[in-house]
Amino acid sequence: MRLVQEIVRLTNVWVNYDDVSVLEGIDLSIKQRDLIGVIGPNGSGKTTLLKIILGLLHPHRGEVTVFGHAPEISRRYIGYVPQHVQLDPEFPISVLDVALMGRLGHGNLFSRYDQDDKRRASEALTTVGMFHLRDRQIGSLSGGQLQRVLIARALASNPRLLLLDEPTASIDRETAEEFHTLLEKLTEEMSIILVSHDITALAHHANRIVFMNRKIEHSFDTKEKGPAEIEEMFHSWIHHPHGGITHTVPIGKERQ
Repeated sequence: MRLVQEIVRLTNVWVNYDDVSVLEGIDLSIKQRDLIGVIGPNGSGKTTLLKIILGLLHPHRGEVTVFGHAPEISRRYIGYVPQHVQLDPEFPISVLDVALMGRLGHGNLFSRYDQDDKRRASEALTTVGMFHLRDRQIGSLSGGQLQRVLIARALASNPRLLLLDEPTASIDRETAEEFHTLLEKLTEEMSIILVSHDITALAHHANRIVFMNRKIEHSFDTKEKGPAEIEEMFHSWIHHPHGGITHTVPIGKERQ
């Protein structure tokens, strides 16, 4: 039996902003081929969690390792698509040019992109279904098309871990379903942490769901419950008038 390697470990991680706790005592393990869905109210620390794994922020307390090293050492193995990306729609840059940005840092800093860079960027665009628009100006894309290109940019770096922060916020339901199916396929080659508010998608595609409200309140394998049970559970939480009093939700087995 092949052992599944742990690639990310957070142990008792605390993060403060101006003496206000944003993350409190986070214990989390991510393994090979995981597709982890992270959900929680606004301000619950989801984006902060991704930045800690990337090494863009450092915990005030606790330990973080990624591929057995400090996050900043392992960052070259991580692809990241932030929630908000600033791209000037008037700037004359093509879809392929944006995907090629994912190759920055993979060769000589001052050299032009080589054929391997272009091949990997093209493969990434093919993976997300955008290669046919490779020469299109980025400013002419729809929100869903732009999101796919940004994901291709992350994939072009050939990551072993992919972090996505609300990637389907500007994508219609049909396109989002295709996108989540794509993510499942990508777990054959990498692990994925997906921050999302799309309970339905997470219930059907993630293998584990982590519910955060500064702490990890609940964490469970989706195979323990059917999609309908998961959706009903979180529907109760989302519409709770205090937005995040999580212990009113019966979720069955819990793993702290």
